[in-house]
Amino acid sequence: MSNAKVLPLEPVDGQGVVPCCPPLTERPMTADEAQTAARMFKALGDPVRLRLFSAVASHEGGEACVCDISDVGVSQPTVSHHLKKLKEAGLLTSERRGTWVYYRVEPSVLAGMGRLLTRRAAD
Repeated sequence: MSNAKVLPLEPVDGQGVVPCCPPLTERPMTADEAQTAARMFKALGDPVRLRLFSAVASHEGGEACVCDISDVGVSQPTVSHHLKKLKEAGLLTSERRGTWVYYRVEPSVLAGMGRLLTRRAAD
């Protein structure tokens, strides 16, 4: 896999992972937390990037060859640009296998995104 920077997610005893930031309903974000979350949301704010992210996340086996997800209505260089932006935001990782590149959404990224957008459980 690549050395792409991913969202800082850490295991918590019995709770899986926590996102880069607390759930939006827990407390106001710090400036650093807001910057990290904004980078993720900005990357997903483009319809082509969201389609590519969804194509990778939903692909059988949890990873997708670029050859299998390139049909999103834009040219191949534009697909590469969007995949690069998703990697820079920490949402995807990639691995070159021969002439093809395979992309993967790390399960911890999806879990962290879900935790960020869910309500805090009542105590």
